[in-house]
Amino acid sequence: MNNQGKNINRIQITSLCGNFMRLDGGAMFGNAPKALWSKWIKPDADNLIDIGSRSILIETDQYKILFETGPGAYLSPKLKKRFSILNNDHVLLQSLQDYGLDHKDITHVILSHLHFDHAGGLLEQWQDNTMPLKLLFPNAKYILGQLNFERSCCPHIRDRASFIPELPRLLKKSNHLVLKQDGDSLDFGEVHINFFESHGHTPGMLVSDILIQDLRIIFMGDLVPGIPWINLPITMGYDRYPELLIDEKRTIFEKAYKNNAYLFFTHDPIYSAAKLGFDEVKKRYIPVDKKNNFIEQRYDGGIKI
Repeated sequence: MNNQGKNINRIQITSLCGNFMRLDGGAMFGNAPKALWSKWIKPDADNLIDIGSRSILIETDQYKILFETGPGAYLSPKLKKRFSILNNDHVLLQSLQDYGLDHKDITHVILSHLHFDHAGGLLEQWQDNTMPLKLLFPNAKYILGQLNFERSCCPHIRDRASFIPELPRLLKKSNHLVLKQDGDSLDFGEVHINFFESHGHTPGMLVSDILIQDLRIIFMGDLVPGIPWINLPITMGYDRYPELLIDEKRTIFEKAYKNNAYLFFTHDPIYSAAKLGFDEVKKRYIPVDKKNNFIEQRYDGGIKI
């Protein structure tokens, strides 16, 4: 990567798109009736709704930290069609290229969990059935929750189809796998990350609480896939423990509201991030300061948005 002309002491936060999908709206909204959720995201004739795929890239002079990789393009054409993945190419890699980066430039990949729509982008694009799966980001450390990694090695029958069977072995073999637990943290100079372990969607999912000077971003993973799921009682049919997930959301929302933090959404088709307000009449949290794209550049304490 050519670093010519880049500022010293720069921190840049960028929202990157990966491969969008389309999934059944009923499954995405659990026990909420279609009459309600169709007001938030309009389904097509087959009841499918748009599902975003968003990552955060944080660049400093020393580190390039990528949160999540989306589904990528590792699936065969038949399976891409089954999951309604909307582009045959690896869109995240193209997004990185738009910012002058190659996947080999990434120093850390932080994964909330190993479901295919969050971790499939770790793998090279499908070519034919004779080619074995191969990891991308060869110079990066792969950061993941220990409990979720263990689950991916021996998943329950209910969510077995969400995991990529070969991926745990490839991650182990890479010798770049770093497993984290609830309360662990990482420091990258002015970038500090605290990990909260969530179990409502899938056991051991990592929620990243990112602190950069006075800026706070909470990477929600599947705890809150997008704007509509800010409604506390709304969960997905894919969630293992919906009532626990609601309790976890409440805890995170209280922290985010108190600290004026952004929530970052991996699956919202329109918005990448929002802060929380509180409706005193209806007694519920609402999204405010919604961002279509989330980019900040900081130079020696100054801010450019």
